[in-house]
Amino acid sequence: MARFGGYGRGGGGGGGMNMQQMMQQAQKLQAQMAQAKEELENARVTGTSGGGAVAVTVSGTKRFISIEIKPEAVDPEDVEMLEDLITAAANEAYVKAEELVQNSPLAQLGTF
Repeated sequence: MARFGGYGRGGGGGGGMNMQQMMQQAQKLQAQMAQAKEELENARVTGTSGGGAVAVTVSGTKRFISIEIKPEAVDPEDVEMLEDLITAAANEAYVKAEELVQNSPLAQLGTF
């Protein structure tokens, strides 16, 4: 005769508890993921170039936050140099942000 209500011994009694534990674990994991994402959003990394003449800051989620350019970096006769300094600083900042992401719990879960 077939049994209803679960697998193995005890019907569905033990299965319900396991499901509840799984749900609690899932909720805990969701909370940890949300916290990790918030930490990345609030994290700031800065890339510099030209000996600190140009600094670019981005968030851990790679959003542009700010740029600082010291007056000595500005030469009206050589705008291309300033563009290169900004590009180099931005690239460095984005590399640092990527390192934050790779070291975050979100990367291990493959969700970011």
